[in-house]
Amino acid sequence: MTTKCLPFFAATVFLIILLLCGMADCASPERAQRGATPSAVGGSSAARLSGYLSEETLPKGPAFMPAPPRAGSTALALDEEISREALGLQGTTRWKVAAEDAEISSPKALDSFSCALNVPVNPQDTPRLSLLLARTLMDVSRAVRVVKNHYHRLRPYVVNKKPTCTPEYQSQMERSSSYPSSHSAIGWAWALILSEIAPERATAILARGRDFGQSRIVCNVHWNSDVVEGRVLAAGTVARLHADQAFRADLEGARAEVAAARARGLKPAAARCSEEAAAFVAAGTRGETPGL
Repeated sequence: MTTKCLPFFAATVFLIILLLCGMADCASPERAQRGATPSAVGGSSAARLSGYLSEETLPKGPAFMPAPPRAGSTALALDEEISREALGLQGTTRWKVAAEDAEISSPKALDSFSCALNVPVNPQDTPRLSLLLARTLMDVSRAVRVVKNHYHRLRPYVVNKKPTCTPEYQSQMERSSSYPSSHSAIGWAWALILSEIAPERATAILARGRDFGQSRIVCNVHWNSDVVEGRVLAAGTVARLHADQAFRADLEGARAEVAAARARGLKPAAARCSEEAAAFVAAGTRGETPGL
């Protein structure tokens, strides 16, 4: 890619991230497809900016995922207990990180993994990686949408009447099912993909992917089972992506880009990484919320 192409490419990646999702819940496949636009990478015409998988090749979540926990079940009691304990984190630094993790529709979501990868993840420094993650976000969000439309579950804050870390998005979130968690699915899919790109950083990346999903419990917008099943669907979607030739090619391109970024000495902001790590430590064992 030539230097003069980078600003345009970075802007295109940023635009697609904004188009793919609403601020609190991922966009529907129809809306995302309408938002997809052609782009040029390195002077050549690229495919439409969309997910890699077709409707036929997407994992069919309702065929292998259980219904949300029933009233009176042990599973629901566990969800409620974990939710009550997580409410104790409101106002803490972990609550602040959870609010930042909620911004799935901006490059902040990609940047959430910069410290774990130890390379900046953004459209300016790692545009190919950013585009790969943006496209997989679409695939995962479409797979999640199918399950959300199949089941309807009220979100924790609707039930317990307690605050969320993103009150400005509550009315929007109430229009979609709590089960499963889109953010958890996206975060875990990204963690799996990034672990392949940088296997030497896999432990830190997987911890951050788990944290990303746990943030939804801390935010009081998802139940634990929403988050757990989101990871299951993410793993199935990433497995299916590996059968796609375009995905595998882009994965290799992103791997080379990350290696080049390391060679250039690019690093995420040390102060931000220290603050993020401290927030997880203060909340309990790294990667966990109380009760987990």
